[in-house]
Amino acid sequence: MATRLRADARRNRAALLSAAREVFAEQGLDASLDEIARRAGVGNATLYRRFPSRRHLIAEVFAIHMTAAVHLADQACEHPDPWAAFVGYLTRVCELQATDRGLAELLVTTMFDDDERLSALRATAQRRAVDVLVRAQRAGRLRPDFTRHDLWLVMMANAGVNRHATDPYAWRRQLALLIGGLATR
Repeated sequence: MATRLRADARRNRAALLSAAREVFAEQGLDASLDEIARRAGVGNATLYRRFPSRRHLIAEVFAIHMTAAVHLADQACEHPDPWAAFVGYLTRVCELQATDRGLAELLVTTMFDDDERLSALRATAQRRAVDVLVRAQRAGRLRPDFTRHDLWLVMMANAGVNRHATDPYAWRRQLALLIGGLATR
């Protein structure tokens, strides 16, 4: 049975999660835990009492993001036009990466594969993403040689573009060029 937190402990936990989302989005997964505690308005001891390690904090913050990635793929699978669904899904995932450096890093790393919750969410998101691309292929709109691995490489490339480009919208041009090359004629 889970222990109920006092009201102040719940507020501190919520403040820490909010600050962590913000700091990880700006600085990536290696962001300073001291900065997270400072932005949450709590001491380091409070952070470590709530989250005993960086991995625990990251898992808690990004379980929400991975759940959103699953929902994006689910929505794309329900879209009546498989090609529009594929393009919309890929665009939204790349946009999320562009606006959240921590998520961009998490989507292309295997560092958290030992976290059961994140692993299960990632596996579900990947399965649903494959469903999205297979639908577009079956509709004859997506190149038949585009694979799940290629999708992962697109996310890796997008993470790199976002990390190194001086133009914050460079990912849009790169994605448009890629999509143009993926469409069947």
